[in-house]
Amino acid sequence: MSKGIMYIDDMRVPFDGEKNVLSVIRKAGIDIPTFCYYSELSVYGACRMCVVENEWGSIEASCSMIPKDGMKIRTNTAKLQKHRKMILELLLSSHCRDCTTCEKNGKCKLQELALRLGINRVRFQDTRETIELDTSSPAIVRNNNKCILCGDCVRVCDEIQGMGILDFVHRGSNLQVMPAFNRKLSETKCINCGQCAAVCPTGAITIKQDIDRVWDAIFDPTKHVVVQIAPAVRVAIGEEFGLKAGDNVIGKLVTALKRIGFDEVFDTTLGADLTVMEEANEFLERFEKSENLPLFTSCCPAWVRYVEMNKPELLPHISSCKSPMEMFAAVLKEHYKSIQDTLKKEAIVVAIMPCTAKKYEAAREEFLRDNVPDVDYVITTQELSTMIKQSGLIFRELENNATDMPFGMGSGAGVIFGATGGVAEAVIRRCYSKKTSATLKDLEFCGVRGMSALKEATVLINNHEIKIAVVHGLHNAQLLLEEIESGNVQYDLVEVMACPGGCIGGAGQPFGLANKKVKRADGLYSADRLSQVKSSEENPMVLSLYDGLLKDKAHSLLHVNYTDR
Repeated sequence: MSKGIMYIDDMRVPFDGEKNVLSVIRKAGIDIPTFCYYSELSVYGACRMCVVENEWGSIEASCSMIPKDGMKIRTNTAKLQKHRKMILELLLSSHCRDCTTCEKNGKCKLQELALRLGINRVRFQDTRETIELDTSSPAIVRNNNKCILCGDCVRVCDEIQGMGILDFVHRGSNLQVMPAFNRKLSETKCINCGQCAAVCPTGAITIKQDIDRVWDAIFDPTKHVVVQIAPAVRVAIGEEFGLKAGDNVIGKLVTALKRIGFDEVFDTTLGADLTVMEEANEFLERFEKSENLPLFTSCCPAWVRYVEMNKPELLPHISSCKSPMEMFAAVLKEHYKSIQDTLKKEAIVVAIMPCTAKKYEAAREEFLRDNVPDVDYVITTQELSTMIKQSGLIFRELENNATDMPFGMGSGAGVIFGATGGVAEAVIRRCYSKKTSATLKDLEFCGVRGMSALKEATVLINNHEIKIAVVHGLHNAQLLLEEIESGNVQYDLVEVMACPGGCIGGAGQPFGLANKKVKRADGLYSADRLSQVKSSEENPMVLSLYDGLLKDKAHSLLHVNYTDR
């Protein structure tokens, strides 16, 4: 690792291990503009917005410069200002500029830098033909008219997710980003994870919105609209309203949802508890029979779709458990069916999720009963923040309220589902025969927590060693599968989350790099520590469901079979 002293605008700035000059510049407190630079991806160096001037007057891109001892650079000169403005003006000249109606209005990097650099007119005419929108995906919308060719979507799809769905095609002024052969996203093996939308700096790739349909349901007097909130949402949505990453705002969320007009507000942690119960039973049964091991978790719909499309031979190893969202929705629809005569309204279930793939999951035919989906609408954390703003609510000033009963109670094990390693830890808690505070504390340090790409742990359950792997980021999962298939490693239980960090890093969350994901995970573990009920089987609502509504229907309502696609 290199170290030394650089001179940035005549300031002495030490560096120690920074991978490029851009990182050293930002360390010095200078916010140099970028489009194509994303610290968790490879360096692309295409946009040239981060250029600096060296002591000989030459211009170089700081993202691809290696720091050297004694190096002297300037970040703000007449030449650099002219250069950046020209780049920005050329980008704007070939960019659809319907900014006031764009999904990214107010969050667009191009818009932000145009304001910052004082671009108030564009001298060049846009001569490109309008490109048709790709709305075929259930999760995201592609609008190439707004693409600035930064390549962030291409690299995140390839490097983080290992899918390579998007790439550059053609040359020169005809250069575009698209799937191979200009297919629609629905015609590819896209897993609907939405990470491309998360890193897109403009409105070229955005989340498919369901806000209007949810408002219509809320305002319809013939509908009884209930909502479930995923664990990861509570520690991220506050960022949209000036609160810190990791702040647990579930109480304010409940108040906001009630004020918006939802009839009842529930917590998906109950669905997570049901998942733990079913998945733990399934795992122990398989373990005792040494059958179809390792057991892969099935909570992540992007991971399930990847297996269906690319590794169908692994389907017998995928847990038959529905995701917490689908389990809970099935229970809710069954409950409201039983009180239909009293309710006299159609029950509509809305799910607030950190994940764009949940939109795809909700529409799957496996989760339709009598042609009616168990989850009617899925909105992301970002969409919910928009609805709160549309309602005029001052989120920071809302009082705290509790979720509604009888489905408002969840365990700490259910809460930690939102972080990578949380599902595995929750299942282990269920399998432990002795659940003292000491054993649960030891479990925290067994190795399943943290942001490492791959975590391995061995735990002793009922005098048997259980080997566990936890992986997040689909590319990392693919590498792990190669090791498992080659026989280099053996596990009994494998947790896979397609998004980096797990659900806390879902594409429907406010955008955040790794440090924010760590804080969100800390927020979930803090909620777990404060929870009086630590394990799923201790949740009295879970016990009540198994004795009542689920007594003869647990398997039909809570399990599913996935197929080769």
